[in-house]
Amino acid sequence: MSNANNSNSNRPVVPSAREALNKFKMEAAQEVGVNLKQGYNGDLSSREAGSVGGQMVKKMIQAYENNMQ
Repeated sequence: MSNANNSNSNRPVVPSAREALNKFKMEAAQEVGVNLKQGYNGDLSSREAGSVGGQMVKKMIQAYENNMQ
């Protein structure tokens, strides 16, 4: 059974990475002007949540490209 079909697929593959991922998410939110708080953020609009996720992806792509050089 693949991890994508697992009901817990939203958990990091490496549990110790959770803190680093949360810090990364908070940094990305700050960069795009979204006020994230620790814990539940279900009151965010889809636009706000999407901008945080998009910023995270943008930064991951930049880091990958920088490591290729």
